[in-house]
Amino acid sequence: MKWPLFLACLLAIGFSAEAEAQEADSTILEKGRYLAAASDCAACHSIHRKPEYSGGVSFSLPMGKIYSNNITPDPEHGIGRYTEVQFGRALREGIRRDGSTLYPAMPFPSYARLTDRDIHALFVYFREGVKAVPVSPPRNEVTWPLSIRWPLIFWRWAFAPTPQKAIANTAGEFTDPQLARGAYLIEGPAHCGACHSPRAITMQEKALTARDGSLYLAGGSAVDGWTPPSLRQEDRTGLGRWSEEDIISFLKTGRSNTGSAFGSMTSAVLHGTQKLTDDDLRAMAHYLKSLQPADRTQTPWVYDPTITDQLHKGDLSSQGARVYVDRCAACHRTDGKGYPTVFPPLAGNPVIMQKDPVSIVHIVQKGASLPAMTAAPSSITMPAFSPKLTDQQIADVVTFIRHAWGNNASPVTAEDVKQLSKSMPPPDMADDALSLN
Repeated sequence: MKWPLFLACLLAIGFSAEAEAQEADSTILEKGRYLAAASDCAACHSIHRKPEYSGGVSFSLPMGKIYSNNITPDPEHGIGRYTEVQFGRALREGIRRDGSTLYPAMPFPSYARLTDRDIHALFVYFREGVKAVPVSPPRNEVTWPLSIRWPLIFWRWAFAPTPQKAIANTAGEFTDPQLARGAYLIEGPAHCGACHSPRAITMQEKALTARDGSLYLAGGSAVDGWTPPSLRQEDRTGLGRWSEEDIISFLKTGRSNTGSAFGSMTSAVLHGTQKLTDDDLRAMAHYLKSLQPADRTQTPWVYDPTITDQLHKGDLSSQGARVYVDRCAACHRTDGKGYPTVFPPLAGNPVIMQKDPVSIVHIVQKGASLPAMTAAPSSITMPAFSPKLTDQQIADVVTFIRHAWGNNASPVTAEDVKQLSKSMPPPDMADDALSLN
């Protein structure tokens, strides 16, 4: 009677161990799925009406137009033949399976901060949690000699940190666990600096972390027709007047009391930050609020009711006032305060007061779409006005918005609008996020 009991115990232990292993594998896969969202992989490697992660998203770089790779586990067109070591090198060092260097559109200087455990979880997810798609993205449109990849080796050596150095610089720096978590997410997986930090003429980010100086997250150059604003504490053009709750709301819904997402940030929220836990969103907000302003010369923004009073009295003598009342005031109101989380305020909006007016000009020209999010189930669309307004009218209304309510930003000319129309985002860009939702 003892042998059957002994065998039954062995079988029970075996089944228990197998169940625990399956549970562990499932946990790692879900962690990888979460990290893929935190790393915004879908925004760069998924295109509307195409299978997820099959690549084909275009990026305009100084060397030409490049297309994102297929990162599904397809062995021929994707990353199905990558080992975990090769996968980690691609993410953290920008080195492909064949040993050549990826173009710096891939934010491997930020991903260098990813820990080995996070790399493993991502590898498990992309191998087991993503459907293989046998599709090859379009060929890059890069002319010779810029199409030659081997010089990128020297770029990588000069400007990209090694994973060991990147992790060492981050580990143990913060005594506050929440601040440490926020720094890891912002500087690493979320790679916020890839857009929101300025770049040198040789395309590297001028600062990769807050330890590199105040240029980190101080605002980037135009990307696909949009200028990423500062994420530091400037009062007028940064997050100085945003609370942690404002930032959390923005990262969760693309909406806050002080502004709304537009351009490529819409996809970053849709595919990435809205899927993060409240604890991680709060950690990110806490870290951003800890960054001191890069521009300490800015005077605090103070609401000025002068324009509001004029409009209430029917005075449309200010440049662009009539266009604003006819085309904009119904949503953004004559006081410029809008209807927050539905129609964003223009008064005190950091994007409006940026030195470079490209974003606000393109929003007026092209319109903008903010899709439904899990925590904000209604989509919102601003129509394009370029078919209805002349360059002069757009210049007038943008100048009006940038001057009114205490914004006091520089004017915009019709020639500025004409030139900026050449860099206007592609016709379907504003609809991509809606079709992916």
